[in-house]
Amino acid sequence: MMDLPLDQVRTLLAVVDEGTFDAAAAALHLTPSAVSQRVKALEQRTGRVLLLRTKPVRATESGEIVVRFARQLARLERDTRSELGLSGDGEPTRVSIAVNADSLATWFLPALVKVPQEPPLAFELHREDETRTAELLRKGLVMAAVTSSPDAVAGCSVRALGRMRYIAAARPEFAARHLDGVPLAEGLARAPVVTLDRSDELQDTFVRRLRRGRGGAGPVRHAVPTSEGFVDAVAAGLGWGLVPEAQAGALLESGRLTPLAPGRFLDVPLYWQQWKLDSPALAMVAQAVTATAAEALRS
Repeated sequence: MMDLPLDQVRTLLAVVDEGTFDAAAAALHLTPSAVSQRVKALEQRTGRVLLLRTKPVRATESGEIVVRFARQLARLERDTRSELGLSGDGEPTRVSIAVNADSLATWFLPALVKVPQEPPLAFELHREDETRTAELLRKGLVMAAVTSSPDAVAGCSVRALGRMRYIAAARPEFAARHLDGVPLAEGLARAPVVTLDRSDELQDTFVRRLRRGRGGAGPVRHAVPTSEGFVDAVAAGLGWGLVPEAQAGALLESGRLTPLAPGRFLDVPLYWQQWKLDSPALAMVAQAVTATAAEALRS
């Protein structure tokens, strides 16, 4: 069985994190030549190219596997030092998590508040679409993720959190101007629509379901890159959109928004994926996240 020399693994991680061999050398207090030799030795040992020598340096698919291992190793080392009382006084344990914008704007932060802060934790959140958060986990950029994928990333465990419900809604004046007198499916296929970004396909999915697989949302698309901004844009009348149930309630009750398809919803299943590590920090976060999700999301 092939062993991976830990100094070489740590060096590869430093190069990826710092972006260049020179910067990694400075961070590790080595010469650039020594850094390059360690990386080449690791590539020879694994029989794979691990880095693309671009600026900044990028890990190959094989390199991402080693980088993920390096981050997991660093996490275990920090946990061990903490349990032995060898960590610096008050030094927090960093927990990096990828989470989608709508969860971040509704139920996820209350979950983190429930995580015990003794020993202290420092959260590093990466906002990404729920269809792409697992990619950050696969690359080793985060330790855990809220994702729409039930397929476990290699080296990770997965558990269901619940379903986030979305309601098609618009400002009443917008609905009257663009949707009155026409079949809803055809109207939504032509009316201006609000999205989070160019990769946001929730609105297209909803329209295709109404139209039995045909087409998608209209060509006039306003991209608003935050969940709160998205809801404000729909409430202001910029376009229609799928609003998370938790954010839509008060706006619907006040009349600022009107539901476009009463009884028709779009439910997105969410899952929690995390590294398979015996990490107390990760275990505490997972417990708080799953408990809060059980209260906030639909089963």
